[in-house]
Amino acid sequence: MSTPGDDARLLLLGRSHGVLSTISVECDGYPFGSVAPYCLGRDGAPVIHISRIAQHTKNIAADARVSLTVVERGEGDVQAGARVTVIADAAFLGEADPRDSADIERYRRFVPSAASHEKAHSFRFVRLAPRRFRYIGGFGRIHWIPPGEVARESPFDDEAERRIVDHMNDDHSDALALYAERLCGVEPAAGCRMAGIDAEGIHMRLGERFLRVPFDAPVRDADGARSALVELLRRARGERDDAGTGPA
Repeated sequence: MSTPGDDARLLLLGRSHGVLSTISVECDGYPFGSVAPYCLGRDGAPVIHISRIAQHTKNIAADARVSLTVVERGEGDVQAGARVTVIADAAFLGEADPRDSADIERYRRFVPSAASHEKAHSFRFVRLAPRRFRYIGGFGRIHWIPPGEVARESPFDDEAERRIVDHMNDDHSDALALYAERLCGVEPAAGCRMAGIDAEGIHMRLGERFLRVPFDAPVRDADGARSALVELLRRARGERDDAGTGPA
């Protein structure tokens, strides 16, 4: 049975943007909300990319206390759906720091438009170090959750993740397209690219469209990842036995 921390993490992994709330400089002390794309860094903390001239950037420079609210996709009563709020301290990242540069590279794979933003404007990367999580899984399911139950270290360091991502994009683009078509319902899916892998699944991009494909069970290393990717391909093909080949 999943825990509230598991459910909050899966919601964060399954979405690509949220509402970033900062403490306003312009309207002293009032909360200021704005939409922000994000990805989770290797330590499970959200990473965002913000313009140096944006209001929320000025707010963070003055007061690092922020929150990011992510809502489950769906129709109907929004209050019946799941949502999670990350209460966090924001910190600007630097390319010279190996940990920072790995998360920056990961964000660029997850949000392809980041490259054009960097060329046209002056942007900065920011890590939101969680203090607490507030998860609501619908009516009556309301929890405060400590950081370690949601923000978990990836089993793949940046080099291992890059190898898997590059291998899938270079050698198994047909499998990625099949994942998108059969497991995500997106067709046609030619040109689908893998963006990242974590213990619970993979992320893909089709243009600016964000796709999440979960594994049947968490993986802990490269061998586990290979088996999980083969199983995804079998599932996409509708196979029920061990016949067939997959990503290798």
